[in-house]
Amino acid sequence: MKGLKQIRKQKGFNQLYVATKLNISREALSYYENGKREPSFATLNAMSKLFNVSIDYLINGKDFQKK
Repeated sequence: MKGLKQIRKQKGFNQLYVATKLNISREALSYYENGKREPSFATLNAMSKLFNVSIDYLINGKDFQKK
């Protein structure tokens, strides 16, 4: 989840704010940001909407590009 922490900081959100918006614990968000756990598709989708970025960006830190 390379892009998750990056976009959260870029938007100026702290972990508690994001966790509350996503209805998850702050600890779970920390695990997602540090690669210790993988979020469900529903959580990924909610993150994508909250940050207004693609799921690909959340995972890779960049948007999908065709080769």
